[in-house]
Amino acid sequence: MTKAVVLLSGGLDSATTAAVARADGYELYAITFDYGQRHARELASARAVAASLGAAGHLIVKLDLRHIGSSALTDEIEVPLDRPAHEMTAAIPVTYVPARNTIFLSFALGYAESLAAFDIFIGVSAVDYSGYPDCRPEFIEAFERLANLATKAAVEGKGKFKIHAPLIGLSKAETIKLGLELGVDYSLTWSCYLGGERPCGRCDSCRLRLAGFAAAGAADPLEYA
Repeated sequence: MTKAVVLLSGGLDSATTAAVARADGYELYAITFDYGQRHARELASARAVAASLGAAGHLIVKLDLRHIGSSALTDEIEVPLDRPAHEMTAAIPVTYVPARNTIFLSFALGYAESLAAFDIFIGVSAVDYSGYPDCRPEFIEAFERLANLATKAAVEGKGKFKIHAPLIGLSKAETIKLGLELGVDYSLTWSCYLGGERPCGRCDSCRLRLAGFAAAGAADPLEYA
């Protein structure tokens, strides 16, 4: 089987992306980041999802983006609650973590090169998202060009890196429908920004998730606070 590195946060989108990679015949090598986020609940979900999908490897990288701060996910900034959809996309929200996907993809690229893997999967969407600039097709295309300029493996002609973003043009509802078709166990996933025993149902991520399940005509298996 061809190896692929999959960025796995433990959330709905990354779990679906990993399932797509598996369905496409790749051997999964997951990479998850313990980056100083508000809670570690999503790390447990990432482990559970990786195990459920039969990942051949699962690397958890610890780095502390709290040193950078400037985000409601890594700093003492209040997480917005109960925002309608139009407010979520009106401006880049305070839950944006500076350069997060650039940092994560850089680690994933290093992991992939060490494995002699040339396929990297990331679960970004440019449709139902919170306005993050590093979820756009232009960013994915630019990083792919960088990957093939900056690595020994690519420069020596051993292979060409491909950044796969299979959800980039899908709505949350379409992502959920795809995941259900692929057998994703969404009860293992976690999307809430706040952590806790149960997801809050009020942060942007929870609201997008709940709206997605409703539009997909499916029930979210998680119990909300």
